[in-house]
Amino acid sequence: MDNAPELLEKIQGIFRNMEQVELLGCFEEAVAVVDFVRENQVDLVFTDIVMPDISGISLASALHRLEHPPAVVLMSSIPGFSLEAWKIQAFGFIEKPYTRRDVVKMVEKYGRERKLPPVNRDNLSGLPIENVGIV
Repeated sequence: MDNAPELLEKIQGIFRNMEQVELLGCFEEAVAVVDFVRENQVDLVFTDIVMPDISGISLASALHRLEHPPAVVLMSSIPGFSLEAWKIQAFGFIEKPYTRRDVVKMVEKYGRERKLPPVNRDNLSGLPIENVGIV
């Protein structure tokens, strides 16, 4: 979920061009995200922090309590939120406006920590992360 539609479209485009990443969906309501993750295997979730219904930090905490929690990357244009991301043990933090490189680096970090093959930066393939969600 992102309250800036142009940034949501941007990150969707980035993931759609990563051959080994399957984009499972984009959501406008945090409750829908929790329900979806509860019912589906999701490896990695990217979420804005400042949202209309609940914060991305509250969403990350709710996801962390699930039986099979995904890694959560928080995104915000407010750099001070990076400390909050660290406090709740989010997988990562990306400052907005983000670039394609920022997103790729975070996916690469996920791959390294999960011992997955490296990303081919020319065509963004080679990283078998199957389930990525954007909220």
